[in-house]
Amino acid sequence: MAFNSLTRLRLRSIFTLAAFAAAARQSAAQMAQAPGFIDGAILAEGRLVFWTRSGWRDEAAMKAFRGAGAHGAVMAKLPDWCDEACVTHWDGEVEKDWDALYARMADAKRMSKVRRPSKAQQQSRIAKMWRWSPEQPVKRGLP
Repeated sequence: MAFNSLTRLRLRSIFTLAAFAAAARQSAAQMAQAPGFIDGAILAEGRLVFWTRSGWRDEAAMKAFRGAGAHGAVMAKLPDWCDEACVTHWDGEVEKDWDALYARMADAKRMSKVRRPSKAQQQSRIAKMWRWSPEQPVKRGLP
C-alpha cells in the first residue's frame, strides 16, 4: 500500500519551458533521494502539458518532499508559469498505467491556483490525454 500523488501542469508560455525543464530535473533528482519515495515518473504529454506520478510510504513523506528543496522552490513559481494545474491523491498500489491515471485525475482532481487560468481551468476540466513521449522514470536512489 502506498500514498500516491498525481499532478498535471500546463505551461502558459513556451518561454518558461527551459526554466521549467531545469526545475523538473532538479525536483526529480530530489524525489529519487527523498525518504519514503517508492516509485515515480514524469510524462511530457505535449502541448506544454506535463504530468508526474509518485508513490510514497505515507502522506507525511510526500508532504516533506513537496515543501522542501528544489521542489518547494519551484512550487512558488507555478502559479505564474502555468495556466492549468491540478492534483489528486489516493492510498493504494502504485499505479503506472497512464490511461488509468488520466481517468483517476479526470474523476477526482483538485484544481490548483494559477494567476491566469485557462478557460478549462476555470471550468475544472482537463483535455483528453495526448501522449507523444514515453514517461521518464524516477528511480529510487538515482542522483
